[in-house]
Amino acid sequence: MDKIRIRGGVALHGVIPIGGSKNAALPLMAASLLSAEPLVLCNLPHLADVTSMANLLNQHGVEMSLAEDLGRGANGGHCLRLDASRITSTEAPYDLVRKMRASVLVLGPLLARCGEARVSLPGGCAIGARPVDLHIKGLQQLGAEIEIEQGYIHATAPRGLKGAEVVLPIPSVGATENLLMAASLAEGETVLVNVAREPEIVDLAQCLVAMGAEVAGAGTDRITIKGRERLNGATHRVIADRIETGTYMMAAAITGGEVLLTGTSLKLLAAVGQVLGAAGIEVSEVENGIRVKGANGDGRPVIQGVDVMTEPFPGFPTDLQAQMMALMCIADGAAMITETIFENRFMHVPELCRMGANINIHGASAMVRGVKRLTGAPVMATDLRASVSLVLAGLAAEGETIVNRVYHLDRGYERLESKLAACGAQIERIRTS
Repeated sequence: MDKIRIRGGVALHGVIPIGGSKNAALPLMAASLLSAEPLVLCNLPHLADVTSMANLLNQHGVEMSLAEDLGRGANGGHCLRLDASRITSTEAPYDLVRKMRASVLVLGPLLARCGEARVSLPGGCAIGARPVDLHIKGLQQLGAEIEIEQGYIHATAPRGLKGAEVVLPIPSVGATENLLMAASLAEGETVLVNVAREPEIVDLAQCLVAMGAEVAGAGTDRITIKGRERLNGATHRVIADRIETGTYMMAAAITGGEVLLTGTSLKLLAAVGQVLGAAGIEVSEVENGIRVKGANGDGRPVIQGVDVMTEPFPGFPTDLQAQMMALMCIADGAAMITETIFENRFMHVPELCRMGANINIHGASAMVRGVKRLTGAPVMATDLRASVSLVLAGLAAEGETIVNRVYHLDRGYERLESKLAACGAQIERIRTS
């Protein structure tokens, strides 16, 4: 497995282009199953998870090609044409689904368009149970008949899906996306209540509207969908990745550098900007992105300890909790970081402690007492966001850090090493057979 080697202590200075959102791209790709006409997605990131979704869709019969005439965006994203005119299979097999939890997003579109879907129970990062029962119960309220058999969700809609009011017990992003797509082809009106409000939900809704769906309320906790008999093709640009944005904001802060992040906006993560501002980091919106400055006059990081609690959007994202913890490791004072979304999301703590961090876990909270310095060490990545938190810690640490099992990184960060190296980081990938 590949490793990443970092020699820390170098302040980042330069420009980092932010790519398209992984968490928006995956449901958008699944939405191609809703129409017999092509869907063209631009600003699509080149990531392992995107490749996994492409392989799954290809198994369903979706034909894909790069839309060369539209070219690559300024931030490196490409355009992909997805043609689901001929769906050859409604089964999503275990061998493909186990690689990524987002694979369950084909359930709603396949069921709505084909009247049947057989989807393996998903895999992905080991950061909590993240059950799919909310997807299943919501689809049942739309008229689906569902059985769990031999590790598969077998869903049928012999009389088609019918509009209904569905109230989610918690604002699940995945369930909101699955139900939103299914309802776009259901008969009548569907009202989804207590839904997720994330920007990726809004992006999916905008794409569905471009495909001919009637959707109102995306970005609030109540979405109304008037179903259509069929949807048409469309061209849609994927929004910027707010988690990649936040990660590089913290990279600038933890090294005491100054970085311009292009192709993104603070509107996507206002809560993060506010937290970093409270920690003493200068964050400002500029014409073409976000400028982050994390140093005083002598180039040293100036970071104040701040308490953080993860919450559904518009709160602080759980996908930035590990990175924030790495930043707080060298803060002046203490910080209490509370995780309210996933129950197993502190697996990076022992690895940060190997680098000299002072962290104590108390249930769903971690008390981080800032230390004067971190020291390089060999560490092990356990999931996508935990792995990048170790990279951030390595950028600030004295000496050499080796991050093992970086295949997690490739699921969510495109060209991580080259983007950081372009800003002065001493970082390289060690390729192994």
